[in-house]
Amino acid sequence: MKKVIGLGDAVAAIPDGAVLMIGGFMGVGTPPRLIDELVRQGKRDLTVIANDTARPGVG
Repeated sequence: MKKVIGLGDAVAAIPDGAVLMIGGFMGVGTPPRLIDELVRQGKRDLTVIANDTARPGVG
């Protein structure tokens, strides 16, 4: 069964204090919309594991 939900609903399901692992390489595949939505919704105390540092000042 395939279920698609919107970005806002997906982020709403992430609790404060969650651990998130995001990917990408040299700016490709990184989820800037996800990061922006986490900030917009005021998510707190997150641990974000990421390996992409290709775009300083973004995300």
